[in-house]
Amino acid sequence: MTELKINPKYPDIDFLRTKAKKRIPRFAFDYLDGGCNSEVNLRRNTQEIRDVQLKPYYLRDYGNVSTETSLFGKTYSAPFGISPIGLQGLMWPRASEILAKAAFDHDIPFILSTVATASLETISEITEGNAWFQLYHPTEDALRDDLLQRAAAAAYPVLVILSDVPTFGYRAKEIKNGLAIPPRMTLSNILQILGAPNWAIQTLIAGQPEFKTLKPYIPKGMSLRHLGLFMNKTFSGRLNEEKIKIIRDKWKGKLVLKGVASEEDTEKAVALGLDGIIVSNHGGRQLDAGQSTIQALSDIVPKYKGKIKIMMDSGIRTGPDIANTLASGADFAFLGRSFMYGVAALGKEGGTHTISMLKKQFQQVMEQVCCERIEQLPNHLIP
Repeated sequence: MTELKINPKYPDIDFLRTKAKKRIPRFAFDYLDGGCNSEVNLRRNTQEIRDVQLKPYYLRDYGNVSTETSLFGKTYSAPFGISPIGLQGLMWPRASEILAKAAFDHDIPFILSTVATASLETISEITEGNAWFQLYHPTEDALRDDLLQRAAAAAYPVLVILSDVPTFGYRAKEIKNGLAIPPRMTLSNILQILGAPNWAIQTLIAGQPEFKTLKPYIPKGMSLRHLGLFMNKTFSGRLNEEKIKIIRDKWKGKLVLKGVASEEDTEKAVALGLDGIIVSNHGGRQLDAGQSTIQALSDIVPKYKGKIKIMMDSGIRTGPDIANTLASGADFAFLGRSFMYGVAALGKEGGTHTISMLKKQFQQVMEQVCCERIEQLPNHLIP
């Protein structure tokens, strides 16, 4: 097992977040940190995970704690992975590559977004075919099919299809910052870059962030304004049952639906023959009035546990959050912002540090409640 390496200056996600905020331009931090509208659901997600309580059994005889868990035929060293995040290279240069390598070294899954800043071929090579790929469903069938063929050729074992972006969330901070790739050079943004010299130097070395997976499909010489129009047009299609059926027929690996927030959509996922769902609300970035993910999970688990793999992301920040999520019935957990805080704060060391910290925190909870195996955590849930 890979050695855990924790920087003692940043032993908690809040320390990493504070460091990241100081180290990168505000427009990049706001994109990472923010939610939609008034950010109500962003806060609700984490708060309600932390309202979960666990019961310890101190006098029970128990052996060594194991954090290993099996998912889709593969055994991982811990029951959590790295969520897909778009524009990772904007927040820190080569962030996708850094996190993919750290995930591979620590034997946890890394999910690459269609709109990340590394190509699916590069990430497959880094992870030796162990990463997952998240597909934003394109409007054009030909583009969908080509992306599926590339993912299959690159030996991705799991395809994640995204359901919770039928429209782009209203995010006031991004509108105010004029977020684009590269960011619009207003006086405010220029001053922000000058205030983040390390980020600026590393970005200069790494080169302008691009949508590397989508680069073959983007017309050359396209202006920033037209790039935005191209992206909106290319990924404006909604996901529905018929589109999922087509992907299920074409994709021979494991197929997961991400963005599930209701029993009704879970029922459809089971009926369509999917292998798993990720209960998610896009990190509170799409619907402020929605349920927290832990509440949606608690509605879904009693009826569908065992019928389909049930995973969760959105709002999970720490090892105890992971434990509460699994105790509430999830088979696996994914985190996004926590890993990006780590990389933005510590650069190339951030991935390994954050994984190590989360593993240590999670194992301590397991030991504290006297729980030997992941699947036994629900026995410690206080209703």
